Amino acid sequence: MASSLEELVGKKVSVVCGDGRNLIGILKGYDQVQNLVLSETHERSYSMEAPVELIDLGLYIVRGDNLALIGELDEAEDAKMDLNSIRAEPLKPVVHTAI
Repeated sequence: MASSLEELVGKKVSVVCGDGRNLIGILKGYDQVQNLVLSETHERSYSMEAPVELIDLGLYIVRGDNLALIGELDEAEDAKMDLNSIRAEPLKPVVHTAI
């Protein structure tokens, strides 16, 4: 398990963005404010009415202020999933509230 972004460089990762999108790609680099550069990127778009839609994005930059979560993707486990049979509500955007 990786404990820092440095350990994830060159590996396939799953990224959840603050706007609710789920991106899968290879982490190529990052900077001091967690802006990410991903290659071979695709978005998994979830719906209750249709199978998971894969949207090809190619080389992609995720702004650090839109990064909610990043983790290494277990490719063997991911390959076992039948995305055509998965139905799920899309993630809602992160909501920031003043306390």
